[in-house]
Amino acid sequence: MSDNLKVVENATCTFCGCVCDDMNLTVDVDEHRITKAENACILGKAWFREHGIEQRPFALIDGHEATTEAGVEEAAQILARARFPMIYGLSDTTCEAQRVAVGLADMLGGTIDTTTSVCHGPSGIAFQGVGESTASLGELKNRADMIVFWGGNPAEAHPRLFSRYAVTPKGMYIPNGRKDRTIVLVDVRRTASTPAADIFVQVKPRSDFEVLWALRALVKGRKVDPSIERRTGVSLAVLEDLVARMKRCNYGAFLFGMGLTMNRGRHFNSAALLALATDLNQFTHWVAKPVRGHGNVTGADNVVSWQTGFPFGVNFSRGYPRFNPGEFTTVDVLARGDADAALIIASDPASNFPKPAIEHLKRIPVIVLDPKATLTSRLARVAFTTATYGINVTGTVYRMDDVALTLRPAFPSPYPSDEQVLTAIRDRVRVLLGGNRLPAGAAPIAPAVAAAS
Repeated sequence: MSDNLKVVENATCTFCGCVCDDMNLTVDVDEHRITKAENACILGKAWFREHGIEQRPFALIDGHEATTEAGVEEAAQILARARFPMIYGLSDTTCEAQRVAVGLADMLGGTIDTTTSVCHGPSGIAFQGVGESTASLGELKNRADMIVFWGGNPAEAHPRLFSRYAVTPKGMYIPNGRKDRTIVLVDVRRTASTPAADIFVQVKPRSDFEVLWALRALVKGRKVDPSIERRTGVSLAVLEDLVARMKRCNYGAFLFGMGLTMNRGRHFNSAALLALATDLNQFTHWVAKPVRGHGNVTGADNVVSWQTGFPFGVNFSRGYPRFNPGEFTTVDVLARGDADAALIIASDPASNFPKPAIEHLKRIPVIVLDPKATLTSRLARVAFTTATYGINVTGTVYRMDDVALTLRPAFPSPYPSDEQVLTAIRDRVRVLLGGNRLPAGAAPIAPAVAAAS
């Protein structure tokens, strides 16, 4: 191997919720880029190869180049004066940075929310009302002989979920791999994942709840009217056959995606599926887990939960955490025009939020931490360039099955980590507040002689 190349073994890919930790990366030390990523899927390879060291300003203030220290001072001044600050994102950064962000929200009496509120937020609500039967992906690989994918397309969104955990791999009690498993796919249309399934159940759009409730009834031995087919597109015979297979398997798993959660019914859909897993546990063993998108969105839910008691959309304005989706979730806060400042961490809401929310972002001071330029960073009052977690920064992340993993960075970055910037902002805000929130209309506070970078 050339002297300018090094290999990082067992690195972790943070592109998606699979968080595969068996990457072998070949790194060009001189050019600070990854030239090869063994074991990575097509999405992972693109993720590793696109993250070199770009020459960007450490910070921008009103579009003008600035130092990280100056950016920290400006950001702290904005947040200290805000009466209803909003902190959002967190799904593509480390748990260590997430923890600092929650502490900052608490100090400010603001609101903290994660990207969960616009993806698996309904599942988070359902967990609290129904509970969940859980398992690690390793358990599925070694034990599950029946897996039902509901409302997702893993072949395109999580390619190694099929090959490493859920469909083809051989396991301790699944010695023949694919031959020992029954794979069911439930969706409103055929996708790239359909060929992997033994059984494809096509439901009419917006009828997932009815299908799940009919399955629950059949599991409990109740009568279901054959007219269910007119409403759902699925015949009673298909539902009865599916229930019989579910009861006969040794270990079953539901893996559900946003096709279920961001659909008519939302948290009622998730709750129905979780309840179905509970019903089936009277006959055999079943688990249910959401299939998560961002690399550390599960970590964000865990960190916010163990610090506040709630997974997302948490408000501290009364001095204690309050959870109320629809009131304290970011889209709703921005669309109503409530927030008077926003701190966006490793996210790009300006590219996908509803227009009223984006328009309000343009009217308030926005602070952004991101390794790359985004639509949100372009409208920000303060935009920090930060290092990429997993590529340049170590730390902790959670796989979609709530298993914590440690990152093994490939090469250093000249830019600070999200945790470093957030810590500096938090420490400066603490000084500015002096233990108390600033009164509205107070005179500007003199900048610190030096701020942490």
